Amino acid sequence: MGGRRSLIASAALALAVLTGCGTADGLDIADGRPAGGKAAEAATGTSPLANPDGTRPGLAAITSADERAEARALIERLRTKGRGPKTGYEREKFGYAWADSVDGIPFGRNGCDTRNDVLKRDGQRLQFRSGSDCVVISMTLFDPYTGKTIEWTKQNAAEVQIDHVVPLSYSWQMGASRWSDEKRRQLANDPLNLMPVDGATNSRKGDSGPASWLPPRREIRCAYVVRFAQVALKYDLPVTTADKETMLQQCS
Repeated sequence: MGGRRSLIASAALALAVLTGCGTADGLDIADGRPAGGKAAEAATGTSPLANPDGTRPGLAAITSADERAEARALIERLRTKGRGPKTGYEREKFGYAWADSVDGIPFGRNGCDTRNDVLKRDGQRLQFRSGSDCVVISMTLFDPYTGKTIEWTKQNAAEVQIDHVVPLSYSWQMGASRWSDEKRRQLANDPLNLMPVDGATNSRKGDSGPASWLPPRREIRCAYVVRFAQVALKYDLPVTTADKETMLQQCS
């Protein structure tokens, strides 16, 4: 009986690969993990404290007293300085948008561009373009910023945007203007700094820091500022005093 079940599972897996389905008989095609675990994690998100490299999906709320204390200790490590001028900022100075040819970050040079990497990371019920295991053409996405579940298709691409948690313009004003081109490309394509979210909500954020903008979903705000802090610490970026104070308040 066990051998027959194994043959059935293998056949289902092969069929899923051929038809572009995301899962087959409990297996996730993208990473080989049990689909139930990935699906549950994507639906509820992953705590940033348990996801320091940004390779696991979503953003889960930080609720326990111990986790909030850990979050505040992380935020306390941030340096502060005044926000500099935006003079000279251009998106192109952070490299070609969603380039795969970036070294030193997760998913870099894996044959799939950065945008599709993070859609695959966070999406559920993924469908890929015919003949591709990279280009996502439809998915279900839980947006941590609003709490909405979005049924997304590539025909309506702008409905989901990839948020730079630490906006590129913000980083430019806080010191990235003096970085090497390679370091700027890393920040722009690092999955730690990228979150697929509701497009309209992301547009309203612009290049704001936490003192000026926080996700409308209140229960996720501590997790959001922790992710902001993780990115800033990884790239040795300071934040403004007002931003740091706001971040600490969200995890109090």
